[in-house]
Amino acid sequence: MTARIAIAGIGAVATMHAESIEDVDGAELVAGSCRTEERGREFADEYDCAWYADTESMLDGEDVDVLNICTPSGAHLGPALAAAERGVDVLCEKPLEITTDRIDEMVAAADEAGIRLGGIFNQRYNPVVRQLHGAAAEGRFGDLSVASAYVPWWRDDDYYDGAWQGTQELDGGGALMNQSIHGIDAIQWLASAAGADGDGGEERTDVNPVEEVFAYTDRRAHSDEIMEVEDTAVAVLRYRDGTLGQILGATSMYPGSLKRLQIAGRGGTAEILEDELVTWQFREARDDDPEVREEFGETDSGGGAADPMSIDYANHRRNIEDFLDARANDEPYMLDASEARKAVEIIEAIYESADSGEPVRID
Repeated sequence: MTARIAIAGIGAVATMHAESIEDVDGAELVAGSCRTEERGREFADEYDCAWYADTESMLDGEDVDVLNICTPSGAHLGPALAAAERGVDVLCEKPLEITTDRIDEMVAAADEAGIRLGGIFNQRYNPVVRQLHGAAAEGRFGDLSVASAYVPWWRDDDYYDGAWQGTQELDGGGALMNQSIHGIDAIQWLASAAGADGDGGEERTDVNPVEEVFAYTDRRAHSDEIMEVEDTAVAVLRYRDGTLGQILGATSMYPGSLKRLQIAGRGGTAEILEDELVTWQFREARDDDPEVREEFGETDSGGGAADPMSIDYANHRRNIEDFLDARANDEPYMLDASEARKAVEIIEAIYESADSGEPVRID
């Protein structure tokens, strides 16, 4: 049965979603909402769908199964509540919202309405990240020592000037909440798979594996006239099993470098540079390890280091397809609201620590 999908907010990221939906069997894009008529009609013409000036009218005017939310981050709550009122399932771009309180309001509405609420974290569908996740779940690293993410990116002033990005109200933060949140979600997911939630190696979806953070944030390369929030952040993490980690999140490092994920323990080390597996070494080697290293060779993606639109939408397609499959088969979805909430919870703790100058625990 074809899932009829409408997109709320048809800015830049919505094009990735629209292209993805076109590529997914059993999915149809029926409408998009946008306050700007010129942009709305261009989008409708390009993707052969209807345009509405607001989300509520779109949900009332179309037969919609899934609302795909692509509005600015701090404007996710309204469309989610509108969908819940109408019994429409929701798939929402990262972050679900810019505070855990607003996420919890979305969750409460979804639960009351009996709808699905899922998130987008497309790096979980990156084949090389899934390779690490599988190894972690198998225990190949042993007890983790380190789980870290580095996002040393750059954004020109034009990216922020006059835009919702870089504002407290709609971005909820800067280099962490907008750009680095993918890396933060990825390392907590990998740590959970390795047992860093303190549950003897079983991956859990109800507990954040990060226990405590200490952080500094600052605005180093952009003036306060351009952006209100941080363009540079560093944080130290302690996971619940004692694993340590670091986060670097920046849009202040010209000209921008590829993101890096690293997990390591007594049993081995793996390190990803964008889509390239630069380290894949284990105390107990396997016959297929050379094939794995060869499969994930040199990356050909810029990964958004300087240009947010240089990101390949293949992982978005996989993410959307997984949500639709789970929905069609009445099965659990990997990025349900409780799971998609975790990265925001970590970032909130980082911001609190940077403001207070003290470590912050995640209960």
